[in-house]
Amino acid sequence: MGTLVKLAIAGLVVFALLQLVRPDIPAKPAAAELQASPEVRQILEKDCYSCHSDEKRLSWFDQIVPGYWLVRKDILAAREHMNYSTLGLKPAAVQKAALFEAVNMIQLGAMPMPRFLALHPDAKVTPEELAALKAYLAPWATVSSQPGAKTDAAPSASAEVPAAVSLAAVKPELNGLAFDPSFEGWKPISTTDRGDNNTFRLILGNDVAVKAAQAGNVSPWPDGTRFAKIAWQQETGSDGLVHPGKFIQVEMMVKDARQYKDTEGWGFGRWRGVDLKPYGSDAHFANECTGCHLPVRGNDYVYSLPVTAAKVSRAEVVNNAAAALPPGLPYQPLGWNAITMYVDPKTRTTATLYGNEGAMSVVQAHHGSAQPKEMVYPEGAVLALVTWAQREDPHWFGARIPAAPQSVEFVQAAGAGKPAVYLRFAGAQLLEEHPEPSAAAERTSHLLGLAPAWLP
Repeated sequence: MGTLVKLAIAGLVVFALLQLVRPDIPAKPAAAELQASPEVRQILEKDCYSCHSDEKRLSWFDQIVPGYWLVRKDILAAREHMNYSTLGLKPAAVQKAALFEAVNMIQLGAMPMPRFLALHPDAKVTPEELAALKAYLAPWATVSSQPGAKTDAAPSASAEVPAAVSLAAVKPELNGLAFDPSFEGWKPISTTDRGDNNTFRLILGNDVAVKAAQAGNVSPWPDGTRFAKIAWQQETGSDGLVHPGKFIQVEMMVKDARQYKDTEGWGFGRWRGVDLKPYGSDAHFANECTGCHLPVRGNDYVYSLPVTAAKVSRAEVVNNAAAALPPGLPYQPLGWNAITMYVDPKTRTTATLYGNEGAMSVVQAHHGSAQPKEMVYPEGAVLALVTWAQREDPHWFGARIPAAPQSVEFVQAAGAGKPAVYLRFAGAQLLEEHPEPSAAAERTSHLLGLAPAWLP
């Protein structure tokens, strides 16, 4: 018997013995499945249940070791992240959020996993199926009736807000990431109107992040980059505008490719509620973050498109359209701090109120007071309200982000006893307009009456 034959026989024996090393993949009946329409359930069962359920659905070739070991590992990891056999045990809002995440994973090409589709082409989600899932979710179908308290009027500078917490005393995240109390002084990177859960997101960046965005140095972002994503529940006022309401949480991302190599170069943290309690039960919560951000790994795992005039070679990495403010404006407010934001669902526009240093000194003095007085801006303080059209967020179904600017309004404080100066620039070219005195006074009052979005 030749050497090659002996080796072949030995290989077959080893291969046969390996088939006996077969750790179990648990299977059991569904405890409570996702509450959804039959059409949606059918799509999910066809395309997702092989990995994301307690059913055991293996093709014959999935049974062969060593491939079986990889299949088992993927299935157990998939069940831990999302299990449709138990999802129905969770609140309806959690079920809805899970389905939105699934749709986003599908449309960004992360799910079903490409290597799984290579061997299981029947699990491919067709365009028609994806459209059906989106139609079922319909994030903007009830935009006129946002959940959350219906206020009797638009939030104003005299509205009562919760007392501030001591940011210096906030505990680190369970993975060791320290809370950065300086985030409230960071500059805006972008804003998001989330129709999937009726929240607002304001994304702030530290100096490293802002400079990187201005230079287009965002893929990858440089070490030292820090983001803070602040979330509020939406509230609709009697003015018909949707304002930030109850504070929900602040999330942070810190770029350090070496320190956080196990989580794609980023340190992740989330602090929820007015007491800023660290999220999760242990350090493994970060796996949720990396799993959620996986579809945008081509953008260095960052979902947000920074508002910047910098040009980059790839599409949908930065948001140039929102940054298109003419250089002839008396001020360039996109480099200022943000005070608040709102959305007009009738015109499908979003607006952010910015303040220069003089204005922010008043805002910061106002911050943390349980019953603040009406804010009075000193001479030299300037407010700027930038209003954009909205467009669908290409990275998240159910979200909208700023598109082309529609108008820029300025209110220049003139000091005690003196009327403020109102300036308005609007239209495709953002040319200066000269409204009637009554209209100018109304808009001045509107800008001055906008209360800061509450921060902890």
